[in-house]
Amino acid sequence: MKLKLDITPDLVAAMAAEVKAGEKAVTAAMREAGTGLKTAWRGQITGAGLGRRLANSIRSQTYPKAGESLNAAALVWSKAPVIVGAHDTGPLIRSKDGFWLAIPLPAAGKSLRGGRITPGEWERRRGLRLRFVYRRTGPSLLVAEGRLNTKGQAVVSRSKTGRGKVTAPIFLLVPQVKLPKRLDLDRDAGQALDSVPGLIVSNWVEGRLG
Repeated sequence: MKLKLDITPDLVAAMAAEVKAGEKAVTAAMREAGTGLKTAWRGQITGAGLGRRLANSIRSQTYPKAGESLNAAALVWSKAPVIVGAHDTGPLIRSKDGFWLAIPLPAAGKSLRGGRITPGEWERRRGLRLRFVYRRTGPSLLVAEGRLNTKGQAVVSRSKTGRGKVTAPIFLLVPQVKLPKRLDLDRDAGQALDSVPGLIVSNWVEGRLG
């Protein structure tokens, strides 16, 4: 018995069209999965009360950036990976120099550079000296002698009589602090990965019907 296979131009064209449809389907699926994961991560961040600014640090990109490919991929990342990663893992934070972590209290106010104000910056800005107060049964303190303004922040007292002058706790001093885990990025990443086969099939079918 002799078998012969003829590859006609129509069959070649059909195979090429199918490959092209596959490239479009895979690329579209990866774009949808990446965008969906970006949206899910942003939703987690805002839902945890971490703010829109940090949520907007989540970005996504589909590769190749132009055209389509059966090997298309999506990358989702944060432009603030240290902060997002800390809230995702809930690490134990210790002082870099092995001493105390200074946790600002409401009377400390905020840093002009963003983030938490440090004892050094506080003293330079307020013109007051901080005094260490050791407490055996709780966190030790850094306190300052001054008055509280309308915002509840400690400032220099101008009173010659000492009226309104208080000893205000400015910082709590702790050896370490456990940051609570507020995000579960792996959960959403796993769901996005599981959705890819279905997205490829639906885009492939849609491409044929279209």
